[in-house]
Amino acid sequence: MEKYILECCVDSVESAIEAEKGGANRLELCANLIIGGTSPSLALFKKVKEKINIKINVLLRPRFGDFLYSDYEFEILKEEVKQFKEAGADGVVIGCLRSDGTIDSSKMEELIALAEGMHITMHRAFDMTENPYEALREAKRLGVNTILTSGQRNTALEGKELIKALIEEAGDDLEILVGSGVNAEVIKEFIYESNAWAFHMSGKETLISKMDYKNSKVSMGLPMMSEYEIWKTDYKKVQAAKAVIDKVINM
Repeated sequence: MEKYILECCVDSVESAIEAEKGGANRLELCANLIIGGTSPSLALFKKVKEKINIKINVLLRPRFGDFLYSDYEFEILKEEVKQFKEAGADGVVIGCLRSDGTIDSSKMEELIALAEGMHITMHRAFDMTENPYEALREAKRLGVNTILTSGQRNTALEGKELIKALIEEAGDDLEILVGSGVNAEVIKEFIYESNAWAFHMSGKETLISKMDYKNSKVSMGLPMMSEYEIWKTDYKKVQAAKAVIDKVINM
């Protein structure tokens, strides 16, 4: 087991390169990070894999919204597991729920079987479960390696007490990956107050589009999202987070 995990969620080649430059030792690769992430294209995965040398776990989520998937959506998820496994991904980041807020164990079992030999992370579908302790026990039973969680709150700081309890409950059997709003200062707070050793961050900065002509009268997506802003990981933010972790490890 590695001494720590500093995972960056990225949705572009540029962000992946920045994350590795800053000291991340694992990526969660997705598309559409601005809406919480959806499945990336194989072309994006292959280009990222060509450019970086750290582990890549691929987020598989067919759409924005809840984690109650139709038969068609589940067929897509199964096919994506097979495709990314064949393409050389180190892991998959998955999560399926029933309508009552429990883990859909039968669907998860199918996906995990298809991903045999890969790292299995349950994404923040976990944060939408009705009982996080029961969900943790079921994730262990299923053979999940990692749970990404904000402690069932909007940010990890807000969910800190539950995260600390989940870390204790998980023990050495399962990695609790602290995510949502994570930066160097948040890591510092967690690392000194809990046994947390795995962190998930985007380290993003907002860049202004290089377009000279900007049509402010047209929105191509959600009205509150500007067409002329781009999110990208900033290696300096990742570097600052790694420096906090390194300081504790080297004490």
